[in-house]
Amino acid sequence: MDVEKASLCNCVVNFLLQENYLLSAFELLHELVEDGRHDLAIRLKEFFSDTSLFPPDQISRLSALRVADPQSLLEEKETLEEKLAISEYELRLAQEDVLKLRADLQKSIEYSTDDLDDSHEASIISEASSCHQRKKILSFSGLGPLKDGERRDLNCAIKEYLLSAGYRLTAMTFYEEVKDQNLDVWQNTAASVPDALRHYYYQYLSSTSEAAEEKMSILQEKDALQEANEKLHKERESLLEHKETADSQLAALGKSLECLQKDIKDREILIQDLKQSLELKRKELNDSRAEITSLKMHIEGSQASRRWVGRGDDQLQTSYVDDYKAEIERLQMELDILRGKRSNRQSSLEFPDQLNEDDHLEERVVEILEDKTMMSHSENPISDVVEAEVAECYSSFNNKCDESSAGVDEPPVSSFGHGTVNNNGTIFKDDPGAPSGDCATLVKLGNDNVETASERVGSETIQILADALPKIVPYVLINHREELLPLIMCAIERHPASGTRDSLTHTLFNLIKRPDEQQRKIIMDACVNLAKNIGEMRTESELLPQCWEQINHMYEERRLLVAQSCGELAEFVRPEIRASLILSIVQQLVEDSATVVREAAARNLALLLPLFPNMDKYFKVEELMFQLVCDPSGVVVEASLKYLVPAVISWGKKLDHVLRVLLSHILASAQQCPPLSGVEGSVDSHLRVLGERERWNVDVLLRMLTDLLPFVHDHAIETCPFPSDDTESLSSPETKISFSHSMLEKYTGGHTEWPAFDWLHTECLPTLIQLACLLPSKEDNLRNRIAKFLLAVREHFGDDFLIHIMLPVFLTAVGDSCDLTYFSSSVQSRIKGLKPKTAVAEKLSVMCVLPLLLAGIFGVPSRHEQLAEYLRKLLIQSSLRDNSSELHHTPELIDAVRFLCTFGEHQSIVFNILWEMVVSFNVTMKTSAANLFKVLIPYVDEKAASTHVLPALVTLGSDPNLNVKYSSIYAFGSVAQHFKNDMIVDKIRVQMDAFLEDGSHEATLAVIRALIVAVPNTTNRLRDYILVTFLRYKNF
Repeated sequence: MDVEKASLCNCVVNFLLQENYLLSAFELLHELVEDGRHDLAIRLKEFFSDTSLFPPDQISRLSALRVADPQSLLEEKETLEEKLAISEYELRLAQEDVLKLRADLQKSIEYSTDDLDDSHEASIISEASSCHQRKKILSFSGLGPLKDGERRDLNCAIKEYLLSAGYRLTAMTFYEEVKDQNLDVWQNTAASVPDALRHYYYQYLSSTSEAAEEKMSILQEKDALQEANEKLHKERESLLEHKETADSQLAALGKSLECLQKDIKDREILIQDLKQSLELKRKELNDSRAEITSLKMHIEGSQASRRWVGRGDDQLQTSYVDDYKAEIERLQMELDILRGKRSNRQSSLEFPDQLNEDDHLEERVVEILEDKTMMSHSENPISDVVEAEVAECYSSFNNKCDESSAGVDEPPVSSFGHGTVNNNGTIFKDDPGAPSGDCATLVKLGNDNVETASERVGSETIQILADALPKIVPYVLINHREELLPLIMCAIERHPASGTRDSLTHTLFNLIKRPDEQQRKIIMDACVNLAKNIGEMRTESELLPQCWEQINHMYEERRLLVAQSCGELAEFVRPEIRASLILSIVQQLVEDSATVVREAAARNLALLLPLFPNMDKYFKVEELMFQLVCDPSGVVVEASLKYLVPAVISWGKKLDHVLRVLLSHILASAQQCPPLSGVEGSVDSHLRVLGERERWNVDVLLRMLTDLLPFVHDHAIETCPFPSDDTESLSSPETKISFSHSMLEKYTGGHTEWPAFDWLHTECLPTLIQLACLLPSKEDNLRNRIAKFLLAVREHFGDDFLIHIMLPVFLTAVGDSCDLTYFSSSVQSRIKGLKPKTAVAEKLSVMCVLPLLLAGIFGVPSRHEQLAEYLRKLLIQSSLRDNSSELHHTPELIDAVRFLCTFGEHQSIVFNILWEMVVSFNVTMKTSAANLFKVLIPYVDEKAASTHVLPALVTLGSDPNLNVKYSSIYAFGSVAQHFKNDMIVDKIRVQMDAFLEDGSHEATLAVIRALIVAVPNTTNRLRDYILVTFLRYKNF
């Protein structure tokens, strides 16, 4: 079938060309190309590309004609009207086709399958007959000139073919080109054969051997099409079944959706009810508070009324005190008697002063013990004072006894009635029946009571504190709640009940609703001190769980506490907890939505790493590091680069792995972006359209690579295979140069391996060149980041490394020759592989690698002379050598020079070379200089524009060559767009007046176009001048 259609189309093409219907043939060429039928359009392409029929100079002259007059506008109007007529004609044809298709569809439904087969065979016969007719048409030129009726029949047949084949624009053009015949009505001539007679004629044509073979092939194709049709029917049935299943599932989902919506409504109703009940509870609470306030006022009034009654109690208390004093006097008399007896027994002892002091202490002990016995029977305000005096006096008494025992060989024995008292205050009876036994018992009981009383008082105090703190905290001002931290810590540390401790720890972390940085520091310091005191187990079981409950809190300040606890409390837990539970908490904090929380997670992960017991979690930590470095927030990135990355390098000792993963991430971030163009083999197909996220990732990863350079430098020195004297000179702090010329020669001449040194020129620099070849020219920020990395490499590794290692790599990448003697043979082959091998690769190298060579390699301060020499070679010497600068001053080269001028220190070098181009005799070089000035103007300041740019442009504007003059006009427009200085504006006005005075139409249009662009950004004076100029020459 395709062969028949192709032959029929070729017959139509031959007829159109032989009859000189060129417009129809040209339109048919376009429609064949648009349909992708390039094989059928070969004859037409050859015909219209024939220079003898269509001279190139005539075509270029016609294409160069300007269409800016009213006549051209009228022609455009007529063209639009013709297109409208064609569209109306196509609409009418489309409506007719719709009607025909509907009729054919109706007929196909009515006819049976046999009729369909017969119609298919009839179509085969018709195609065979049409083939026979085409053979006749091909040979009609030998039968003499065509008659009018034959020509009309052929034209009608061609029109019908074009319409049936879908080439409607060609049919319309053919209809208009055949002006002497009416092709709408095909009269009943011999060429219009009835259907029945046509079938007989087709049967006759098919009786030949060629037709029979063709029929057999067509029948085979028919069988294949029938099989394919059956497969399509089966697929259609399966799709219908799937559709029914999907409909049932959709219905079930709809029902479930209705149930869910109903459930949501019920929950909303429940929420409203709960809100109402909450409001009622709040009202009740407010009422209760008011009632409490009234009760407090009532209590204060009752207390005031009872003050008079308290005076009687004071009298009772006074009488009680008098009785107490009388009892003390009686006991003092007994002590005097006992003291006399003891002095008789120990008259040989020579401690009169000490005995007097001991007597005084014993007296106080008896008084305190007596008071202690009376405390259990009375409750009065003196009890607190007596209890404190007991503890103080008893401790003083023991201390004095210890001091007295240190001065004698034997422990001092004091007589106390008929018993003895040793140095720890215990009384031993000499005679069980003696009356002084009760006094000894009182002393011993007093000692036990003092200890139990102090313990009981401490526990009771802690209990009272634990009960009171949760009630006190809500009524303390937020800014003063940190003053309660010592009490809370004391209660947590000493309370015996774990439940109460958990409650107090919860109060500790919820002490302030949204603590600021200072308050968080106070809380964390309290937690650190508490963890020191309570030990690892209680820190893990009590302190950390309460802290980590805040990880999902709605306020980011609370989540910040969790992040800080991971770093500051990690040293107070077991090592296995740090690498498991705490690391998982940090990982969850890294995913937090708040920027400050992620920043704190990065900082505290850096604090946590040195505490890990082993390296089992290294790859997990490395993954978290890259995730934080690529975070969308700049604050998180800064914290990660400053704290986390050095910590991971120092802890993991896997710099090689980090660098390898880093380079792969950099390259993958750019490679996953879509290409700039889908045309295979073009330059744009190699470039990538970077999104905001990918651009950010590449930028921060390049920053990370720059920050890792000191580690790379130190690692290279540590692994240096040469003697230690050389390495010491390399790393000496007095010199900035790290790798000397002799060192490079020694490494090149030997056969030792130095992977840390080879990494830069075998992996890093080729990867950066590959990345640069993916970046479009607008990605100046990323290209600037790569150039700064190259400059940083020179700072760490020295000028010799730059000259002998880095420069050959980039010269090879841009296609220039260089010296590779400082590379080993294995490395030389890899470096030579960077050289571009195709025209597209050469263009990419100039567009993407040359800017890095100029700014990152030649841009170092010590290479300014080499930079000027290389630029002169690119812009001047190559053009003079080839007598043409069009081959060299490409947009890619101009863009490379523009990127170099983004670094202000190189602009003077570029301006000097541009001035040499301005004063040269080469017209194309002058035009290129004007174009370079135009693109460089946005990157220069007013001083450079006044001293370098404007004088050069004025010189170009006065050049006798019109192309040079017109190219300078657009550069003046760029100056007017970027500078508002009055002196600069005046110079621009003077030069524009000079251009307008020439009276050239092209110059006037160039002036207007150049100045209109500057209207939104220029001064009012120049804006008025532009408007006046535009109004003056708008009808020019």
